[in-house]
Amino acid sequence: MQNTSRFVTVSALLLSICWLVPIVLIGLSAFVPREAVSAWPKSFIPEAFSLDTMRFFLNYAGVWQAVMSSVFVAALTMLFAVILGAPAGYALARYDFTGQTAYRLLVVMTRAFPLAILALPLVTRFISVGLYDTHLGVALVHTALALPFSILVSSSLFMGIPRELEEAAWTLGCSRLQAFMKIVLPLALPGVAATMIFSFVISWNEVFAASVLTLNNRTLTAFLFASLEESPLHFRFAGGFFLILPSLLFIFVVRKYLFSMWGISNR
Repeated sequence: MQNTSRFVTVSALLLSICWLVPIVLIGLSAFVPREAVSAWPKSFIPEAFSLDTMRFFLNYAGVWQAVMSSVFVAALTMLFAVILGAPAGYALARYDFTGQTAYRLLVVMTRAFPLAILALPLVTRFISVGLYDTHLGVALVHTALALPFSILVSSSLFMGIPRELEEAAWTLGCSRLQAFMKIVLPLALPGVAATMIFSFVISWNEVFAASVLTLNNRTLTAFLFASLEESPLHFRFAGGFFLILPSLLFIFVVRKYLFSMWGISNR
């Protein structure tokens, strides 16, 4: 048992280092003088800090428009993922129907389908219906990417909420909708928060669909990808840091809901 605990601790430590080292290097490179960005070897304690790199990035033409596009698309994705995923998860958790297992499998398999194969059909269809180069069109594709996670997490969450609580609310005069809104939904908020977090991260970091389906209304990831070849190195580091920061801040803000879902005290 002690050896297992040590193995888990060491594995968690190594995994954390693998994730943190690139983030730290990107963050440090975004706040050092331009000539220090290309220096090698990299130092974890830079000799000087500078805002020139971030100032150059933030003043670059088109960056703020791309940032606003990313925020708007991510917000729509969160909204659609919750509105569509939570009812589907509730149905899976509360009702038995023919093909339920196959439906769960199909939900997971949607993430295994290569998005690149759908690129040309999506472009032609979106052009025909007027969704090409729009925030709504990109948000719909991102919602399709986030829905499997939203549905399965919501289903697991609702299965963990006793059905007897709803039945007790029914006997006290609540309708099914009232019981859901007053009893089930407050208990499900941690899971809803987790769904929103990952829907936001999926939308914020997605680059392929945003690049293929937009020209003038690109998200930040698509904008950086389009300017990757012609942009200087310090611009890329600043852009990478700016992509990481919102996700970290968003997770930090809603962390108490995640801790509540996992039964961890947060003071």
